[in-house]
Amino acid sequence: MNLLDHTPVTWGNILAEKGQASYRGRQIAHWVYQRFTTDPQKMSNIPTGVRSLFANGALSLTLPEVVSTSQSLDGTVKMAFRLVDGPVIESVLIPRKGEWTLCLSSQAGCGIGCRFCRTASMGLSRNLTTSEILSQWLLASRLVEGLPPEDSRIDHIVFMGMGEPLANLDALIPSIRSLTHPDGGGLSPRRITVSTSGLVPRIDALGEANTGVRLAISLCAPDDALRREIMPVGRIYSIDEILEACRRFPLRNRDRITFEYVLLAGVNDSISQARTLGRLLSPFRSKVNLIPFNPFSGSPFQRPTEAAVTAFQDTLSGFHITATVRKSMGPDVLAACGQLARELQDPLVLTGGSPT
Repeated sequence: MNLLDHTPVTWGNILAEKGQASYRGRQIAHWVYQRFTTDPQKMSNIPTGVRSLFANGALSLTLPEVVSTSQSLDGTVKMAFRLVDGPVIESVLIPRKGEWTLCLSSQAGCGIGCRFCRTASMGLSRNLTTSEILSQWLLASRLVEGLPPEDSRIDHIVFMGMGEPLANLDALIPSIRSLTHPDGGGLSPRRITVSTSGLVPRIDALGEANTGVRLAISLCAPDDALRREIMPVGRIYSIDEILEACRRFPLRNRDRITFEYVLLAGVNDSISQARTLGRLLSPFRSKVNLIPFNPFSGSPFQRPTEAAVTAFQDTLSGFHITATVRKSMGPDVLAACGQLARELQDPLVLTGGSPT
């Protein structure tokens, strides 16, 4: 039993069922979530009886193997992890005003098939477990401790890495609860954003789970015909259906839904398309995150010019829509948005980190 597959609030009960004092669960959670330690032998206030549960395999805090870390010239760090059954996943640390944003993966590969995303070329291997999602945060938190600036930490999390997060709700929701629990990561739900390609029933389910996280929709087209062409999921859920789900999604005061829009030169970046998008989104409490396409080998798309990006942004502003342009971070190590992908047979060199 990997404790990371269970929320910290349950750890006391798990220990009690194994004949140990329930308060030991909270002590172990402190070591794991506050000090990023998963080796029971290093937990100085944990008695031998509890440590023996880990030694004999009754409990575990097993993490994936860190197989590589690559740092971009702009400070972005891409980490690759090998899961116990072989697949390799990636997550990205993005420097931000003295703190870090962590982009987490939720699946090994992705089955959505967006044509502008390198991860789609892998196909879907499997969903990640809750422990595999949380392991990315734990291992990245360890790494951050050794990176400048001193005393920096991961203060934002975005589920925008490999995979469709809402296709893995069974692991996603417990991982969010662990990251936000006071005995867990202690993060504010407002500092966690879940991005989806638009799985309508799962948007409703996320809202009903009352996690308090923020929602981002990868829209990328102003009409259904084009969206079906570049995002196959558009054949299942129309833009109108997605927007209706957004209307149902619970928002707190001042919260807005983010609509992500990957700009593809000559495909979806015209002024007329910006106007259509503006009319579509102006009734919403929302903001638009414009993402100029990040090229990768084999892609049929091109990055738009800066002038085209600015014109698109200005057009949306005319509809009183807040539109920001996402800066590409880590393109030299293929860590930018849409560039994550690992072939399972890739030879990888261990450059740092350890499973404990």
